[in-house]
Amino acid sequence: MNTQLKSQPTVFVIFGGTGDLNARKLAPALYNLYLEGWLPEQFALIGTGRTKLTDEEFQGRMLNDINEFSRTGKVAEDKWAAFGPHIHYQAADVQNAETYRDFGKLIKKFEKEWQGPANVIYYLAVAPNFFPIIAENLAKAGLTEDADRTRIVIEKPFGHDLESAKELNALLARIFEEKQIYRIDHYLGKETVQNIMAFRFANAIMEPLWNRDHIEHVQISVTESLGVGERTGYYDGSGALRDMIQNHLLQLLCIVAMEPPVRFTAEEVRDRKVDVLRAMRRFTPETVREQAVRGQYGAGWLEGQKVPGYREEPGANPQSNTETFAAVKFFVDNWRWQGVPFYLRTGKRLHRSASVITIQFKDVPHLVFSPETVETMRQNRLIISIQPEMSIRLQVQAKRPGVDMMLNTVDMVFDYKGTYQTQAPEAYETLLLDVMLGDQTLFMRADQVEEAWDLVMPILTSWQNRISQNFPNYSADSWGPEDAEALVAKDGFHWLTLPLNGKK
Repeated sequence: MNTQLKSQPTVFVIFGGTGDLNARKLAPALYNLYLEGWLPEQFALIGTGRTKLTDEEFQGRMLNDINEFSRTGKVAEDKWAAFGPHIHYQAADVQNAETYRDFGKLIKKFEKEWQGPANVIYYLAVAPNFFPIIAENLAKAGLTEDADRTRIVIEKPFGHDLESAKELNALLARIFEEKQIYRIDHYLGKETVQNIMAFRFANAIMEPLWNRDHIEHVQISVTESLGVGERTGYYDGSGALRDMIQNHLLQLLCIVAMEPPVRFTAEEVRDRKVDVLRAMRRFTPETVREQAVRGQYGAGWLEGQKVPGYREEPGANPQSNTETFAAVKFFVDNWRWQGVPFYLRTGKRLHRSASVITIQFKDVPHLVFSPETVETMRQNRLIISIQPEMSIRLQVQAKRPGVDMMLNTVDMVFDYKGTYQTQAPEAYETLLLDVMLGDQTLFMRADQVEEAWDLVMPILTSWQNRISQNFPNYSADSWGPEDAEALVAKDGFHWLTLPLNGKK
């Protein structure tokens, strides 16, 4: 229990309090933080939305949401009796500046009850077009003036392209200091993602191998078996490159490729991530065609059910040029990684939902065993599974039991379920706690966002200007378009997948 945090009264104002993000992620995360003693003794949760609700009605909604989506299961009556009264609701039209004064009055009411100032966290769980409106109206109402106690949390997508990201950063910078702005990426809150840095920088055996002399290539795959479904309205203006690679996958790449920070502080870690993005080789129209592949799923069968293609999803454009699959080969042009390809892949309606980072090491320089002995031998691999299982496995060669010398690949495995009895926190629990603590280590800085957009803009521009003539080009329950396999095959590799439950 953090005694410093317990003594800091806190008010959460959740814009979009009646929305899906609060229901599925924020409400359960805040409740679980409360259960484990991480919330301050004096706190209030204020949900906002256009729907008119009483505090009791909103509390009932949140109770139902927590019962359905919390990792800790059904809420105990005594726990809810203590937690529920902290929840409040304020109906508001976020485009009306006058309604923000009601938030100020409510915050002042709590501060008077608590006999001291409170930290105030504004969480924007709303559509991106409301980000600037809410930020400006908060400022007009005088709710952003205390830079030490006021914080704003912004969900992705942060901008639609480089220009819009710069505009949003500039607007926020006029209202807030950078230390107040938390650009959230839930992938960075996942337990296994955080463990990558611990695994790299707390173990002396890893750092000497973590470079171009020993690593042949790196793969980062985030695949989904689900389709777009009801999200076509959002997704058709986004696509796989914007929705996943520009933020989630590039963040994972930065953690894998970053230099060791001098200290584990927010600015040190974020400086090293920005260094990676700045070192990454930029694309030209020619290299886009050589190093980037897009795809769109067609109809097919998944788990015994016939599923529609993307263009047949509800509300989809029958001639849509939006990619639901993207694979890109990146290079980091610095001393550590020169010449090592980083292959990033993401897509929907694929064979399996999984998030896996695979680091493949080079072959041994001289093989002393006979060809018959090493028939099933593979190169060493470090496989970091983020989901569905959370594990880190190092694949090495060992002698198979028997009187003859036969080598076989075996896994040295660290997995959370087998090692720890306690449940790992959800990503949003970790990130919301960091916001309360004022720790920005796992949040993107303005320059990091802009560098990531700058990197992918040539690909986006090329794909927007060049209509694909072969969409749809992969079926449901596949691993994507053939060109994606060719992307790695021409370098002598293939896409690697973690077997179900780690079994071969």
